[in-house]
Amino acid sequence: MPLLLGPFVRCRFSATLLVLWLVFAGFTCTGSEHAATATLPAAFSDLLPHFLVEPEDEYIVKNKPVTLTCRSTPATQIYFKCNGEWVHQDDHLIERTVDPATALPVMQVTIDITRQQVEKIFGLDEYWCQCVAWSTTGTQKSQKAYIRIAYLRKNFEEEPQGKEVALDQEVLLRCHPPEGVPQAEVEWQRNEDVVNPVSDPNFFITADHNLVIKKARLADTGNYTCVAKNIVARRKSTSATVLVYVDGGWSEWSKWSACGADCSMWRSRECTQPSPGTGGKECQGLDLQSLNCTSEQCPQTVSGAEDVALYVGMVAVALCLTLLLIVVVLVYRRKKEGLDADVADSSILTTGFQPMGIKPSKPENSHLLTIQPDLTTTTTSYQGTLRSRHDATGKFSMTNGPLLDPLPNGSHTLHNGKLNSDPAEFVSRLSTQSYFKTLPRDVANTSYGTFNFLGGRLTIPNTGISLLIPPEAIPRGKIYEIYLTVQRKEDLRLPLAGCQTLLSPVVSCGPPGVVLSRPVILSMDHCSDACLDNWAVRLKKQNYEGAWEDVLLMGEELVSEPYYCQLEAETCRLFTEQLGTLALVGESLHMGAAKRLRLVLFSDAYCSTLEYNIRVYCMDDTQDVFKEVMQMERQLGGRLIDEPHVLLFKDSYHNLRLSIHDMPQAHWRSKLLAGYQEIPFYHIWNGSQRYLHCTFTLERLSLSTCELTCQLCVWQVEGEGQSFSLDFNIAKDTRAVDSEFLLMDSNATALAGPSAFQIPYLIRQKICSSLDAPCPNGSDWRMLAQRLKLERHMSFFASKASPTSVILDLWEAQHFHSGNINQLATVMADIGKQEAMIFLVSDGEC
Repeated sequence: MPLLLGPFVRCRFSATLLVLWLVFAGFTCTGSEHAATATLPAAFSDLLPHFLVEPEDEYIVKNKPVTLTCRSTPATQIYFKCNGEWVHQDDHLIERTVDPATALPVMQVTIDITRQQVEKIFGLDEYWCQCVAWSTTGTQKSQKAYIRIAYLRKNFEEEPQGKEVALDQEVLLRCHPPEGVPQAEVEWQRNEDVVNPVSDPNFFITADHNLVIKKARLADTGNYTCVAKNIVARRKSTSATVLVYVDGGWSEWSKWSACGADCSMWRSRECTQPSPGTGGKECQGLDLQSLNCTSEQCPQTVSGAEDVALYVGMVAVALCLTLLLIVVVLVYRRKKEGLDADVADSSILTTGFQPMGIKPSKPENSHLLTIQPDLTTTTTSYQGTLRSRHDATGKFSMTNGPLLDPLPNGSHTLHNGKLNSDPAEFVSRLSTQSYFKTLPRDVANTSYGTFNFLGGRLTIPNTGISLLIPPEAIPRGKIYEIYLTVQRKEDLRLPLAGCQTLLSPVVSCGPPGVVLSRPVILSMDHCSDACLDNWAVRLKKQNYEGAWEDVLLMGEELVSEPYYCQLEAETCRLFTEQLGTLALVGESLHMGAAKRLRLVLFSDAYCSTLEYNIRVYCMDDTQDVFKEVMQMERQLGGRLIDEPHVLLFKDSYHNLRLSIHDMPQAHWRSKLLAGYQEIPFYHIWNGSQRYLHCTFTLERLSLSTCELTCQLCVWQVEGEGQSFSLDFNIAKDTRAVDSEFLLMDSNATALAGPSAFQIPYLIRQKICSSLDAPCPNGSDWRMLAQRLKLERHMSFFASKASPTSVILDLWEAQHFHSGNINQLATVMADIGKQEAMIFLVSDGEC
């Protein structure tokens, strides 16, 4: 009889062969429980083994091994094979019993599989095991059992976003759970209570885990959380707030009133069906209506001689008032024409513009300022006191101004009313107009002012966003009320596809449709690496229907178009002749394109427990996002624990990882189970999550431990990284985010007229008249552009009626906070245009 050696190929000594020989010789083997061999009675020797229990798929949780079991009858031996290799016989645990019903011998074998065994082939193949049973007649193989390491990532691939929805509107909240093995089960919670579509059919959970609210009810307002769980862990997404609002409806008109003494009758209706609630819109239209009535209900009076005298007197008074009004209008127009012709307003000339090396003849009178007289006009030269253009008392802050109503022909009418100084009133009034209903009611991120042909400037503090309205941009005789606001990304989403990403805040300026004589300049931050070889950067504008359109491709600008852009290292300067809602969108041309991320660390200002949290924000490197995070942390009672760092995040599809190291083990430990946290690539690249951050939860072993030293690292896989070396006392500085840090930009949000500019109006006119005309030796506006390093835009400047004025507009936009008038004067002197300079003179020379 041939000797079967199949399962013993890897045996190390001959004892096993002896056992096998004894089996086939008909001897009974009794002894060690690790022997997997036995003899069968003659009556069962012709039966093949069959399995009563086969090994099943298992998951290794953390470091706990799993046990595989195999039971067969009748069997002389059973062995496990894992990934094609026989498991050593010493690793088998054998149990033998007899089936009482059939009297057949039953053999059961178990083995343990550890995490280390599975990790040895992790990534190469799946780890599997099966058992093989023998009898004297033949062999049988069990099914394969796959052993996998169970895990559940911390970060959701897509988290639900908060929404404001109207009553009865359908709501869709998206959720893509973290990657995990086994795949995570998903449930939804509203205000920590489980959402059950069975008990409430108004909810529906789709196959891809999204939550649908079929018809939003007021009771559906709340915080919704997506919960993912498997055998390893349970994860919660950030909560998404759903606010269900009610728009107001008008009631039915009341009956007409009786005809009154003024020959009119009235009817009314109220905004009560339903009343607006939870931020819903007020009712539109009139709530009071009147009609003339001429029925018998209108009392009539009989005219007599005394009535004729009354009417004559009234006509005489009306004529006198008319004549007086004509005189006032004529005087006003003469004064206005004089102002428009020579701008002889003292506020225009109260800034010095002194070239280098020119000194006054009398030092004691050096505070006097004048300009060279223009003999072609009848206007005399002006003397005024030299003072700083940025003196707070000299600025004209447009917090009050006239109200402007748009007329059907596009012009505006100026009322005598006074604008409320409360910005909320302005935003509320603006939002009632049809086009502006989509504007966010965010007073903190909105500025506005009233401007005429002298121009001005709007600024949203601490955001890097400003709007420069150059002189003559608004036609003479027009007065516009202009606003500037930054939209939050969750309020207004841009359709992005492929490799596109949002590079700037979404900014609205308006009102749209106003007529401008020349471009205004919108300045805003961007977060690209500013290398146009890596990007296709487009300017997008929202049209009146709400759709987004491409209006400019950076690098391929046409001077005939109403938009032109200069991309600086961190700022975009946009020339535009049309106001509206605008944003920069970049499409990476290759994997070398990178966005700048600002990494900011916060912790709790006060900690009374053993746990201590460090929050790491990974945000677009723009000032408006940083301002929002600072304000949010201030409300949370957080404090900034290190200077922000900047990280270049490339379009390489690699995730961002964060880890913490080098903590004193005797005093602190991290509660993070894995070696690092990870943020998916597309969460960062598409920019849909505004406050993206990871939290490291640390635990001190004693409440008396206050000193914390550690290294916190943030890096992109196969890319750039940054590290923070932290060394501070968690109890010493318990101050929250310093409010002064949020008020670094203390300039007025709106400046009108000369106070908004570094260069006085008349000086600007002289520079333009001196440099606009072409000069054979090149000492004209072209040399000014070269000296200011703006030669890339020569064709754009040349397309304008006054190239010099556009160059000076750009200089004003760039240097409002840090402009050096003397530096500009030096450039003018180098060009050889000293005659365009304003200079200091003494009283005697005047």
